Amino acid sequence: QVQLVESGGGLVQAGGSLRLSCAASKRTFSYYSMGWFRQAPGKERVFVAGIAPSGGSTYSADSAKGRFTISRDNAKNTLYLQMNSLKPEDTAIYYCAADSIGLTPSESADDYEYWGQGTQVTVSS
Repeated sequence: QVQLVESGGGLVQAGGSLRLSCAASKRTFSYYSMGWFRQAPGKERVFVAGIAPSGGSTYSADSAKGRFTISRDNAKNTLYLQMNSLKPEDTAIYYCAADSIGLTPSESADDYEYWGQGTQVTVSS
């Protein structure tokens, strides 16, 4: 079992940037497809971005394209989400998740076995 711990959330003004990190507890992190999801109050958890185990392929939701960049450092067992040009509608709890089976990251939360506790991102207008 792998434990995931997110950090880097906070309060930022619209147009600002944040970099989220997700530290994994196991070296097998490099074998997992990873994803970032977010959940706004009263809404479902939705896919933001995903990355293949090697980092060679990335996928982003339409809402994230051009503004958010997912990356990973397998040597550090860490996943990142660089978020630029933030908007108030990006306000949510952001979760990282690990999929030990899929070779490509899924957009479905059901495909991920391991989840972090989440980090709050609040964007003020």
